Amino acid sequence: MDSHILTMIFGILGGLGIFLLGMKNMSESMQAVAGNKLRKLINAVTNNRFIACGVGALATCLVQSSSVTTVMVVGMVNAGIMNLVQAIGVILGANIGTTITGWILVVKIGKYGLPMLGISALFYLFTKHERIRYTAGVFLGLGMIFFGLQLMKEGFVPLREMPAFTEWFARFSPTGYFGVLKCCLVGAILTAIVQSSSATLAITMGLAYSGVIDFPTAAALVLGENIGTTITAFLASLGASNNAKRASYAHMFVNILGVIWITAIFGIYVGMVEKFIGTDMAAEVVVDGKATFPNVMQGIATVHTGFNVVNVIIFLPLIGLLSKLLYTIVPEKPQKEEPHLTALDIRLLDTPAISIEQSKKEVLRMGQTVTEMLQTLNSIVQGQKPNEKEEHKIFKGENDLDLYQKEIIEFLSAIMAGVISHEVMNEGRLQLRISDELESVGDYITSILKFNLKMRDANEKLSEEGLGEITSLHGQVQEYVDVINNALVQNDTGILSKAQVDGRKITHKMKDIRARHLDRVGTSPVTPIKSLLYTDMLNSYRRIKDHALNIAEVLAGEK
Repeated sequence: MDSHILTMIFGILGGLGIFLLGMKNMSESMQAVAGNKLRKLINAVTNNRFIACGVGALATCLVQSSSVTTVMVVGMVNAGIMNLVQAIGVILGANIGTTITGWILVVKIGKYGLPMLGISALFYLFTKHERIRYTAGVFLGLGMIFFGLQLMKEGFVPLREMPAFTEWFARFSPTGYFGVLKCCLVGAILTAIVQSSSATLAITMGLAYSGVIDFPTAAALVLGENIGTTITAFLASLGASNNAKRASYAHMFVNILGVIWITAIFGIYVGMVEKFIGTDMAAEVVVDGKATFPNVMQGIATVHTGFNVVNVIIFLPLIGLLSKLLYTIVPEKPQKEEPHLTALDIRLLDTPAISIEQSKKEVLRMGQTVTEMLQTLNSIVQGQKPNEKEEHKIFKGENDLDLYQKEIIEFLSAIMAGVISHEVMNEGRLQLRISDELESVGDYITSILKFNLKMRDANEKLSEEGLGEITSLHGQVQEYVDVINNALVQNDTGILSKAQVDGRKITHKMKDIRARHLDRVGTSPVTPIKSLLYTDMLNSYRRIKDHALNIAEVLAGEK
């Protein structure tokens, strides 16, 4: 193969690789820097379509990828965190937010991409200040984007001198309606394969900048790329809930129907864009002895933005109708039992700031399960009569806590293995520790139930005095756990001092009860098994208190 062709191929492939890596690096660093803002944005999503649309646009600007945003939305819908109307609003906004990439590429600083990359890399690698490091990561990604685009643009230039390539590209010219559709199809297929509309947009801009394709061809390709980008959310919805499927279909319908109407007036639209910009798209500028067409970059970005903005304006009032249509296409069907207890979804892993919020909700669900187990145990302890239904609830609660903890650990481990901020890392460690403590509390609640069952099987019963002591201790421990759980819900870091004082009261009470029990053993006949089970129950209540106190210490930052 000719060395010039090899050089061209290596330049294009290398540029594309650096560009994609830059997009990924910038997205991860932006999320690390703006994690709190991203969380607030997602929490601000309401049924108001305009607010949802604005949130989608801003979130996409932060994560720098409409694919990440739409996959995240599919994941949140699948987890039941977001409803379909909210999801459609966010997806429409994401279509606007993604157009910022085109304008970033329009900035004429390609030759400064390499020095930007180098300087940012020094800060990224050697600074100890986290915020500076991730801010440098954003500019490092930008530098890679500009440098990668520059390499691609330079790699495409020789194509103009190769008749075989120019002849092949000439087949995809938007002459006539079917010619436009053919170009759109090429753009859609290429984006579906690469799974990055930003990458195909950069390739399109590089080809147009080098003069390999003209402005109308580039415009048609960009319109098709809006269809191709929907494949990512569609793949994410496979195996998901009906609502998640509807959300991904909404993305496809909006973009496909949008391309259908815009291609019907393609010539008029392209002409309007040219008039709006007011520059000659075919104006040639010679750079290093090679002809380039820089004006076309702005034209492509304008085509992309204009189409998405108008498309959103058209579909925003129709969200209700689109939602009803999607319910007709994907009707409600009996859902199979979920293999997972938690609502955690791997589709959320690309957005750590959102993921850590969802895992926190599951930790709180563990706390609620512990509270319910203690309430059920209270009636069993007081009743001292067989109640298989309530006994089963406690055993099920213990099994659920084990599964909750397992799924939370797996989810948080996946988050913490990625590029995340120190804040998210600390929050992940805190959640891991708290989930472990709550699971241990569940184990001791179940142990107390087992001690009661053993006593019943041995035909033993607590004395009236012993039952009163255990009931009183249970009530105090249950109240203590409730206080810690409320602090967990409210993120009350000042709970520790109260928890320590109340914890000492429980320990003192437990010791008093044990001492009185030993006095009774010395004055009246008590079977060894009854005495042993009674003291084991007391120790289990003390261990529940200890684990709850550990949670208070974690909240206060002492463990």
